[in-house]
Amino acid sequence: MSENIVGDTQAMAEEQSSFLQQHGTKLLALLFWTVLVGGYYLYANANNLTLADSLQLIVDFLTASLLGPVFYIVIYALRPLIFFPATVLTLLGGFLFGPIGILWTIIGSNASALVAYTVGRYFGTGVLEGEEETNVIQKYTLRMRQNSFETVLIMRLLFLPYDLVNYAAGFLKIKWQPFILATAIGSIPGTISFVLLAGSFGTLDELVAGDFQVNPLTLIFSVALILVSIGLSRFIKRREASEN
Repeated sequence: MSENIVGDTQAMAEEQSSFLQQHGTKLLALLFWTVLVGGYYLYANANNLTLADSLQLIVDFLTASLLGPVFYIVIYALRPLIFFPATVLTLLGGFLFGPIGILWTIIGSNASALVAYTVGRYFGTGVLEGEEETNVIQKYTLRMRQNSFETVLIMRLLFLPYDLVNYAAGFLKIKWQPFILATAIGSIPGTISFVLLAGSFGTLDELVAGDFQVNPLTLIFSVALILVSIGLSRFIKRREASEN
């Protein structure tokens, strides 16, 4: 009888552990957004703020305060835990800070990659299983184990899904040093192009104020860099196809 009780207790503990591994980050994200939305609702009502007023306060804090870039980097680093799209934050970096946003975004995106890598390493059970969109990631899993730096670098240059690469690297338990180095190098073209693309339309503060403008040189350079990155990815694909 006691053995059955012990066995049932162990089974329940394993089920709870498995549940936390599979849904821990989702529960954390749900808690974060609940607190954020609830806190905003209470604050806005208490101060009679409209959505536009609230947005202006956030823009002023991020662009006029020395803590603004720090706050942006921290949010970017925690982004995988709250399921916020990396592309949106990268574009915001251009809108908020202009060209200097490239530096803040590179720091934040690499911190974000390390956070997602850690989540994948310790809570990544099933991340690569049963998802059709991860087939392209699965194709690289063996190579990632055998040649981590070059494989992650290629995946970054190919613009493969950012977080899936992070989770896959953690799930496969590759060494974090080549992973973060390849991420830092391989993400530079995309980061520069997207930040400059957003920055070419002016800062977010100007857009909120209705002062819409376009910097044609910045826009052309950012689009050209995107085209170069796409061309490089196609070259790598053709080279891999010829080798196989």
